Amino acid sequence: MIDHTGVIVSDFAKSKAFYQTALAAIGYTLIHEFPAEVTGHTDVAGFGENGKPDFWISRGTPNQPPVHVAFRVDDRRRVDAFHAAALQAGGRDNGAPGIRAHFHPDYYGAFALDPDGHNVEAVCHRPMESAQP
Repeated sequence: MIDHTGVIVSDFAKSKAFYQTALAAIGYTLIHEFPAEVTGHTDVAGFGENGKPDFWISRGTPNQPPVHVAFRVDDRRRVDAFHAAALQAGGRDNGAPGIRAHFHPDYYGAFALDPDGHNVEAVCHRPMESAQP
């Protein structure tokens, strides 16, 4: 079980705005933000749901190669909404919403590149009939 993860971003304000918009589509909000004066080294922001941040961004030199982060959702419409929101927030398309049968028959995912080129995904693993309320 993963407790939390994160990526390093080159433009903190731009990336924070990107993630606030893109992740809102899957129910995530900005929960905590700490400036370098508090952390002792860099600005950080934590996103999550139900008051628990599990995805963090921090200012610095982005990882090379870029990172891949996938957010699991229970509804295919949220995958679609994430992709649209990510593109609206300035992300670049890296795979439109759809079935990725090479992973498994019900793998419904969408991919966007964040401002630093990190591959961010929303994925629903539920069969079509149970993935839509």
